[in-house]
Amino acid sequence: MNSEKTSIRIPLTRSLAAIFILLFLSGCSLVGIRSAEEANYSVLDNQDKFEVREYDAMLVTETLVDASFDEAGNIAFKRLFGYISGDNVSASEIAMTAPVLAVDENSSSGEKISMTAPVTGEKSGPGWRFAFVLPAEYTLETAPAPNNSAINLVPVPARKVAVVRYSGTRSETAYETHLKLLQDWMQQNRYQPDSLPRFAGYDPPWTLPFLRRNEVLIDIKS
Repeated sequence: MNSEKTSIRIPLTRSLAAIFILLFLSGCSLVGIRSAEEANYSVLDNQDKFEVREYDAMLVTETLVDASFDEAGNIAFKRLFGYISGDNVSASEIAMTAPVLAVDENSSSGEKISMTAPVTGEKSGPGWRFAFVLPAEYTLETAPAPNNSAINLVPVPARKVAVVRYSGTRSETAYETHLKLLQDWMQQNRYQPDSLPRFAGYDPPWTLPFLRRNEVLIDIKS
């Protein structure tokens, strides 16, 4: 009897995992081919792996998690993915977009700028703040409110951003390494920081590391 139960459970588990992966891969690929909508921007300066971009205004859904980078990412992803999968007041499903953003609220790098107050409640304190960018069609008036009180809808104004792009692991060590590279490049090119640094990831965890698109971003003063 035990062997029969095991033979049934394993295929079921694999099937559920396969279904989840197939659903997510509709927007992101194992081999780095992306079809998900991205936050809209224009490039103002391009020097090898460094760029200065001008982003359009956008709406994000965000959550704060007081944990290490990796642990916070797992917790935040479940919350935010739940929101776009229908865990909201209208039970609406929202398309996955790129990138996923993360800000270290404990960071002493740069000046912390409060761009707007969260719509569904004030959130403050230590930890990592993760955000999904909502599709451009959504506004504060049309985006469904989250059911989870740990999630906020936040409008972000248009801004100029310094960026360094890299592939490979999403570890906190890699983030810190490229943050230092970006800060040095900004100083050399006389770009003044106007926000805390943040991480941007464009691919799911199962994407081959050398095909991943990772970035560190810092808003700059005009």
